[in-house]
Amino acid sequence: MSDNTSTDQAKPAATLSGGAWERDTLEKLVFATVKEQRAARRWSVFFRFAFLGLALLGLWALYDFNFGSGDADTLGRHTALIEIDGSIESEGSGSADAVIPAMNKAMSDTGSVALVLRINSPGGSPVQAGIIVDEMLRLKRLYPRKPVYVVVDEICASGGYYIAAAADKIFVNKASIVGSVGVLMDGFGFTGTMEKLGIERRLLTAGENKGFLDPFSPQSEKHKAHAQEMLNEIHQQFISVVRAGRGKRLKETPETFSGLFWIGAKAVEMGLADGYGTVDTVARDVVKAEDIVDYTAHEGLPERVLKKFGAAVGSGAVKAIYHGAMPTVR
Repeated sequence: MSDNTSTDQAKPAATLSGGAWERDTLEKLVFATVKEQRAARRWSVFFRFAFLGLALLGLWALYDFNFGSGDADTLGRHTALIEIDGSIESEGSGSADAVIPAMNKAMSDTGSVALVLRINSPGGSPVQAGIIVDEMLRLKRLYPRKPVYVVVDEICASGGYYIAAAADKIFVNKASIVGSVGVLMDGFGFTGTMEKLGIERRLLTAGENKGFLDPFSPQSEKHKAHAQEMLNEIHQQFISVVRAGRGKRLKETPETFSGLFWIGAKAVEMGLADGYGTVDTVARDVVKAEDIVDYTAHEGLPERVLKKFGAAVGSGAVKAIYHGAMPTVR
């Protein structure tokens, strides 16, 4: 009798514990399901926003690529504008690759009656400036009825003025910086420091002049004379462009081609510029076409990213190899 009773009493306890286990397991499954659903919703929201962000990024890039494309078919008679902002280099708005296609598009457009280059540059590569000038002169011969004007912003010096000198007229602000018709080549020499630190330079070359202007080797008079000769030749090229472009308007003095620069008011007196004006005033009062269309080749976001992480690294490596010893008109 006692054995049966103990067995009967044990059964409800077992049944109860079994039910509690099932409820506990069911609760865990429910909570896990809810948690999984919440995570799925969060990921869904994340991917939706990510897709939206990519779509907006694509639209932004497309807008950047097309902005300033100079599509003036529906605008009629207008003044074409191209901006050169920053150093005259192989990249950026001052590069020949950016300026030349824009000039060709601006000058060939049937609605454009004149081209205005707005320049804000301290100078840069004589090669890039020379390429732009050569193309500008070609386009002026091809489209003789379309004048090319330059409007100076803050500064138009050295390589910037190299380009400006080829224009039909140059307009400045009274306080603009203009001129600096000169060429330089700069670098550093570390031989004295190396001697103090006990560092020996081991440079092997095939060709006696291959280590030309190496900053870790003593500078020879022969190399110095050769570098100076190159600078003088580039300087004469610069002077020839200024004289040809400015003609009789230029009032030469011993300081004109010395590398000095002047404010806009003085530049007008010296014949380095023709008068005062902005893009708007030149379009309105000189060109007589107030509608302005920007033909500047604006970079899109993908190009900027690629150049930042790709081409810029390569350019920096090249500059490091040559120790910065490249002629610069600035």
